[in-house]
Amino acid sequence: MAQFGKASAKRSKPSYFMAILGVTIVLFFVGVFGWLLLNASRYTEELKEDIKLQVYLRRSATQADVDTLMQYIKSRPYTKTVEFIDKETAKKQWMEKGETDFQELLDENPLPASIDFNLKNAYVQKDTIAAIKADLEQRQLVIESVKYPAFVVEKMGSSVRAGLIVFAALAALFCILSIVLIDNTIRLAMYSNRFLIKTMQMVGATRGFIARPLNMRAVLNGLIAALVAIGLIYGLMMLSEYFLPYLGDLRDNSKVAILFGFLIVLGISITLFSTYRSVVKYLKMKLDELY
Repeated sequence: MAQFGKASAKRSKPSYFMAILGVTIVLFFVGVFGWLLLNASRYTEELKEDIKLQVYLRRSATQADVDTLMQYIKSRPYTKTVEFIDKETAKKQWMEKGETDFQELLDENPLPASIDFNLKNAYVQKDTIAAIKADLEQRQLVIESVKYPAFVVEKMGSSVRAGLIVFAALAALFCILSIVLIDNTIRLAMYSNRFLIKTMQMVGATRGFIARPLNMRAVLNGLIAALVAIGLIYGLMMLSEYFLPYLGDLRDNSKVAILFGFLIVLGISITLFSTYRSVVKYLKMKLDELY
């Protein structure tokens, strides 16, 4: 009996290798998709945080008024960065855009000083920015007007929502397909062990005794597959960032760590579940049905 078990175990080793390889490939593609999703999410956040609100100041505004307004804007939860643009800086920015030098027509600089600030991505929404603008414009003695690219904000909001819906749908579909593929891979690997499982049952082994070593092997296989997939994904990330350096700026290490943790949990959970399900299936089958 022991020799039969050892022979069966030896014959099952190639199946374990193929199971690990199959799970690794699936987890690799899941991880790559997750990495692309994280990059797309981060890129969207940066695009939203590039939206700038310009608060143009009245000529009569004193330095004390400007300082008070700057402090107020800085204290708001929606503010990411804030910068004071004096008249000379505004003129320099005007000239850098290739605009006509107004000094040929005017004796003084007509451009007003302003306070420019960027919003945190969660606040870059049409209604939210409109409310922020209305709040600032109440300070009419200091503020002349508040400008921002309203058309860009409106279009960005609808585009981001549509993109997120599409990505979420693709992510859900890809996860379901991945689970099905892993399950089928494990079931094929367990097929070579069906006679060993049935023989152990026939000599009186309990379900727990039969399933325990196979479950432990499933956990090990899932862990190995996940670690190999993570190594390949990390290598792909480093290679991509070497040729495309801006991808490094998009990388959020904490979210990448969560993604890798998810791959480990997914690899172990699916292999363990599929292995146990296969064991129960073969235990319930009659001996003639195994052929």
